[in-house]
Amino acid sequence: MDKAFAVRTQEEMLDVLMTPESSGPDVHYFMIRGGSEKKNITIWQAGLVGEEYIKTYGHYHVSDFIETYTVLAGEGIILLQNRKINEKGILIDDEVEEARAIFVKAGSVVQIPKNAGHLAVNTGESWLVTSDDSPVNLNKMNEAAWPVHADYEPVRKLHGFAYYVVKKNGKPFFIKNENYKNVPEIIIENA
Repeated sequence: MDKAFAVRTQEEMLDVLMTPESSGPDVHYFMIRGGSEKKNITIWQAGLVGEEYIKTYGHYHVSDFIETYTVLAGEGIILLQNRKINEKGILIDDEVEEARAIFVKAGSVVQIPKNAGHLAVNTGESWLVTSDDSPVNLNKMNEAAWPVHADYEPVRKLHGFAYYVVKKNGKPFFIKNENYKNVPEIIIENA
């Protein structure tokens, strides 16, 4: 079971936080990996790092599949973003073509489109718990923590997604990440 369990620590999250100098919990979220058949479970802490809600690191898929998230408990937001593609068909990491914020709660089901970047944010007062069907190969080193189907580097390089989700006047508020050259207005929807 050890290979199937991982945590994402405050130290690991520093690269993608809006204000990395802010203190946060030792562990932001817990992951139990079972893959496409057994499913994966992710559990987020409630709370803030500075003004920013606890979130996942965020990544893009490197393989061609649609991932399905089911919210088992709590409430939050799933951020989706699609990078622009240049005339040679190369993805441009710091230019976003579309950004979406999908508000979710227990019972919500969200499909992550092929090639979309995604992360989830816990905006509630309790645990946010999801199940997903992304593939894992637990025979590979660090697969539970950093699955090989996911590309984290563009997100790390730009210090997070195109939008940060902060708590303002008791509600989620979206702040553009200044490290991106092009960020369209975010599309807000409910699952």
